[in-house]
Amino acid sequence: MSGINKVILVGHLGKDPEVRHLDGGVSVASFPLATSESYNKDGRKVEQTEWHNIVMWRGLADVAAKYLQKGKLVYIEGKLRTRSFEDKTGIKKYTTEIVAENFTVLGRKSDFDNDSKQAVKAEDADNGFNPANDADDLPF
Repeated sequence: MSGINKVILVGHLGKDPEVRHLDGGVSVASFPLATSESYNKDGRKVEQTEWHNIVMWRGLADVAAKYLQKGKLVYIEGKLRTRSFEDKTGIKKYTTEIVAENFTVLGRKSDFDNDSKQAVKAEDADNGFNPANDADDLPF
């Protein structure tokens, strides 16, 4: 039996996507995403914020660089990935990231030029998908 690795997040970008170009011209974008939840503690409303490291590859990274900015509310689907690396002192460190497979920019209609939602899937981004021009192709 195989497992399922699926993550769904709705949150705000903590900063603009940072885009790097690797060997062979492969693009990778990364940014922190904040999710918040509220609960009552001793009769007071308490908000807890969790930060997630988001990574987007290739065409999806290029579209993210164009459409995502700090503060934007976004829906992201992806999978968890934990990787290890050595820091500057040679100590092995671990980090957990969300590798995004698609995203939808959320918000009020006034937040957008053409449409109230913009959805991007990795396969669409790699085929030159442009949310601003392809609004009729959106699945909703």
